[in-house]
Amino acid sequence: MKRMTLKTISLALGLLATSMALAQTPQELAIKKLVEPRLGEGTKVDSVTKTPYAGLYEVRVGSDVLYTDEKAQYLFLGNVIDAQTSTDLTKLRTDELSKVKFSDLPLDIALKTVTGNGKRVIAIFEDPNCGYCKRFRKTLQGVENLTVYTFVYNILSDDSLVKSKNIWCSADKNKAWDDWMLNGKAAPTAIGNCAMPNDRILALGKKLRVTGTPTIIFTDGSRLPGAVDVKALEAKFASLK
Repeated sequence: MKRMTLKTISLALGLLATSMALAQTPQELAIKKLVEPRLGEGTKVDSVTKTPYAGLYEVRVGSDVLYTDEKAQYLFLGNVIDAQTSTDLTKLRTDELSKVKFSDLPLDIALKTVTGNGKRVIAIFEDPNCGYCKRFRKTLQGVENLTVYTFVYNILSDDSLVKSKNIWCSADKNKAWDDWMLNGKAAPTAIGNCAMPNDRILALGKKLRVTGTPTIIFTDGSRLPGAVDVKALEAKFASLK
């Protein structure tokens, strides 16, 4: 494989993004027509784009990527790695595809907590029954100057919605969430007509392809899955400067 520096990799990804915005070539359209039926009923190929490496064509299904040859005779599942630099080209591409426009997030349906000056901002998808979320919530106690928007994403069990509604309908929902996630203190049972935006949050998570909790989204649109530690979180914030 031809050696690619980080600069040429960035350029290649830029070219891919540009080509995605343009009409697909007859060759790419032909490949799409051949590949789509082979991926299973109901699977929609969003685009086929020729890559700048190894003569491969990228087949994109949402934010997932696979590859094929120019005649669509073979499908390649897995990551393309630059053997010279050990750069995972597929991961770079899928990270780009999974980016979120932070300003478009409906923060009005998220819980909000602020520590210090709050200048560092993240959004998190969390489930009240998620042990990793609880671990990460404790990690956040060691991070200064942070604003956290929490989307209560009830996907783990039926009981998740019950717990979340009780928290959402509390007098201080932000405190009630922390009480539960940090100390295991359950909120009192919700009464009356209080409703939480569960359907809107589920739709948002589906749209953004959030498949697990916690999922952390940064202001540059990138995301990190799982309960990362303070060191990884601080490194990510440093990279945003």
